[in-house]
Amino acid sequence: MPLTATHIQADTATVTVASQTEAITDWSHRYFGPWWNATTDTPSPGGYADGVGLVLADVDPASVDDITTFVSDYGHDETVYANARTLVARHDGITYAVQPDERIGYQADGRRLVIVGDQPEPVAVAAARLARELIRGQLLADGWTVLHASAATQNGEAVLIIGDKGAGKTTTALLLARAGWALLANDRVFARPEPDGRVRILPWPSAAAIGLGLLDATGLYDMVRERVLAGGQLHPTQHPKVTQALHDGRREPIWREDGKELKPQFFPDQLSTWLGLTLSTGARAAGLLFPAVNPEATPALVEDDRALTEADVFTSKTEDRYPDIFNLTPTAAAGPEALTEHLARLPRRSLVLSHDADANAALLAKTLQELTDEC
Repeated sequence: MPLTATHIQADTATVTVASQTEAITDWSHRYFGPWWNATTDTPSPGGYADGVGLVLADVDPASVDDITTFVSDYGHDETVYANARTLVARHDGITYAVQPDERIGYQADGRRLVIVGDQPEPVAVAAARLARELIRGQLLADGWTVLHASAATQNGEAVLIIGDKGAGKTTTALLLARAGWALLANDRVFARPEPDGRVRILPWPSAAAIGLGLLDATGLYDMVRERVLAGGQLHPTQHPKVTQALHDGRREPIWREDGKELKPQFFPDQLSTWLGLTLSTGARAAGLLFPAVNPEATPALVEDDRALTEADVFTSKTEDRYPDIFNLTPTAAAGPEALTEHLARLPRRSLVLSHDADANAALLAKTLQELTDEC
């Protein structure tokens, strides 16, 4: 069968995902889409073997068995990668890994990775994840840093929205996107200080978790439910209870026993095709927002000394979901010190948001005008 290939580019970083299964390359195309300039074609056999980054992915149960046997026969370590138990062995400079419960096998030699599995969808998910990690490694080597932040842009200027989990980063970014800003990222961004003293921002494509209550408050719930009732599929990480709630027309938040909210999970391309949002491919940082959500509060600016901290920067020490088992992170990556110094010079605001979308939007509009005037 002929290969199909999705080519991905973010700044100077490039990766190709190639497969004989078109659904696998289609997945990467829709996942990275306009954020990382994804394009698809039919390459000649072997045409991308010498690329800067290459992911060869396919459905091949026999190869999964071969990798599993190899890992079992050699001494191996056990870790958690992408929330799955993963066994890792190294031999002659090649990394072999298998996720037994998912039936996914990996073979990595530098920037060339092979991924095999029993079913197309798990292989497609793994291929997109590793393509993103290859891009990440190249960008880190080129001086970029990953921040735990959302971002929205207007006229080439970005506001970075920073805070812990649950602080309201996605809420703030979505409100700005609904107000005409372009969404650059919903949870992580790449940032790099430039010689002119500005800080460039690039997106980190990922599925977007948006609560049922927030969808309702921003007027997006009905169009999402209509898509679901017509057979549209959201991201497979979405909990079945959320899917059922959309079918039933329930709008109130759904909570797990541990207190975490279960939310609809959107593919990156669905942010534009389903929600009508504009996606941004890059900008320069103009200001920082530090939100906090309090349902009972009146939206307002608050006085505090919140600043960028180590917890807001993803490094090899703080990255928990994607340990570098394939040696894709450069050993000489730049530290975050220069970046944090540049960001510390930008105007910033801390604010409390409520569940009143209109009041939140009014406060954000006023606050961003102030930030713009200070730049």
